[in-house]
Amino acid sequence: MKTAVFSSKPYDEEFLRAANAAHAHELVFIENRLGAATAPLAAGAAAVCAFVNDQLDAACLAALHAAGVRGVALRCAGYNNVDVSAARRLGLAVARVPAYSPEAVAEHTLALLLTLERRTHKAYNRVRDGNFALDGLLGRTLHGRTVGLVGTGHIGRAFARLALGLGCRVLAHDLTEDAALRARGVTYLPLAELWPAAEILSLHCPLVPATRHLIRRETLALMRDGATLLNTSRGGLVDTEAAIEALKSGRLGALGLDVYEEEAALFFEDRSLRVIQDDVFMRLTTFPNVLVTGHQGFFTREALATIARTTLANLADFAAGRPCPNAV
Repeated sequence: MKTAVFSSKPYDEEFLRAANAAHAHELVFIENRLGAATAPLAAGAAAVCAFVNDQLDAACLAALHAAGVRGVALRCAGYNNVDVSAARRLGLAVARVPAYSPEAVAEHTLALLLTLERRTHKAYNRVRDGNFALDGLLGRTLHGRTVGLVGTGHIGRAFARLALGLGCRVLAHDLTEDAALRARGVTYLPLAELWPAAEILSLHCPLVPATRHLIRRETLALMRDGATLLNTSRGGLVDTEAAIEALKSGRLGALGLDVYEEEAALFFEDRSLRVIQDDVFMRLTTFPNVLVTGHQGFFTREALATIARTTLANLADFAAGRPCPNAV
């Protein structure tokens, strides 16, 4: 199946080509992000392969359909960037990679937490300058702290296991409770009870209309003073300006982000020689208790290999007209 791979980077090409040895799809790699304006670049392809910040709205999907595309293979788990209703009206098959490496994202979440709690990023820079003073590097022990999880799907469960292994008390909220986590001592609570109980709050839920700005002024007001907030799920879960207000007031003691609400204009590109125009993002970077990474939680060799294998298997299902187990 001829497939136009949008938002492609050298690492995408490396892993997709390696996995394609078992399928022999015709892959055309396109650096541009996919949107209504760039959809015509897929002309002649039966499918497109898209990533998290590609915008597959109704206009884009209509343009893809007009170009002859009949399938959309997402090389990510979330599909909030796809107008699924429009895809169905057009007869476009859509599939995703539902669980590529939950441990990779969970471990990155833990890395953000440990860095914030022990100031290792600041210590690294100090030592390189010959400064071995400990003033300003005072951290907190994680053992015995209370961690709250919003969402206990694959990634939330993986992070819960890590937190339990560190000796943390783990609380959680999810529409469906996980019996195995309950058996290991995780306590499920309504959100109204979770907010004030958690010293560390980590978001692992999808971005849907009900969860957009889940973290906002009202919910931040319910959290305990000095709490640490972690988001490695989707940027739209957090109202960034409300989080900045909470950082200024001390309601939030630390903030670790691997995703950002307006990341599509920033992430996955080298912008070091340009003036970043996003004033809200630049304000975030001025806080000493904020750590932002550029959506790299998934970025391990193991995860990329799994994403590539699953994506190409989804394309094979499209080509053969088989039901796809990963269909959206």
